[in-house]
Amino acid sequence: MKKINEKLELVIDAGAQIAEGPFWDQEKQLLYWVDILGKTINIYNPATAANEVIQLEKMIGALIPTAKGKLLAALEDGLYLIDPETFKPRILVNPESNTAQTRFNDGKCDQKGRFWVGTMDLEENRELGKLYCLDQDLNLEEKVKNVKISNGLAWSLDNKTMYYIDSPTKEVLAFDYDLETAEISNKRTIISLAEGEGVPDGMTIDAEGKLWIAHFGGSQVSRWDSVSGEKIDSIQLPVSNVTSCAFGGKNLDELYITTASVGLSEEEKEKQPYAGGIFKYQAGVNGLAAVKFEL
Repeated sequence: MKKINEKLELVIDAGAQIAEGPFWDQEKQLLYWVDILGKTINIYNPATAANEVIQLEKMIGALIPTAKGKLLAALEDGLYLIDPETFKPRILVNPESNTAQTRFNDGKCDQKGRFWVGTMDLEENRELGKLYCLDQDLNLEEKVKNVKISNGLAWSLDNKTMYYIDSPTKEVLAFDYDLETAEISNKRTIISLAEGEGVPDGMTIDAEGKLWIAHFGGSQVSRWDSVSGEKIDSIQLPVSNVTSCAFGGKNLDELYITTASVGLSEEEKEKQPYAGGIFKYQAGVNGLAAVKFEL
């Protein structure tokens, strides 16, 4: 571990191409994260500072532990169930036939344990992506169309609002949310990033209902009031491509932050030696326990 400042430290000097999808397992006190292009699942134990790396054969956009001890993975060409002993993936469903043009990306579970996960255009500029919802009976429903890069997801404390990011738009959307039926409606923009702040990527919410957003190309994680759309605070990082964040630690007051080295020139990599690393920030506020997939 390397101290960056009083509140921020580098906990894994991973050098990942695109570290993403941090998921804190409160029960096991472990951090799961993936390297999308490196095609790896990573399991970090802060008690021992050990990071277990599992190599896959396909790109992985998101990983969620299930309530029964398996791992639900959004691989490039579909949703898979992975046995934690053998790490062999078994396909559950692939809704997209044009997988030569798209891949699965970020995903998260709502409070009912449904898995919301999106796809993205591999060229990152066409509206080929979609947002899906996988329920406990493994029914997959399309929820949002015409997405370029499906990314961050979060729900309000009362579960009546869902927040969603399509990164190239530089906006955070809000939908009215029905937790019982998983229906979304009343789409609206609540946050727009300023020019020069990069694009919004992964996202989480704290116990005060404030959103934390990773800025890819913006060297920061920002904190926002989801009602007023006002930027409250910002954590500056020593790398430009910040991909996602999740609360962890015994008290859920440590913010784990993933970053990427992809797209950096050799000169930029020299100036950002910790690009692709995993950071931990003493947030001074509590987060919420991440929800596992109910399978």
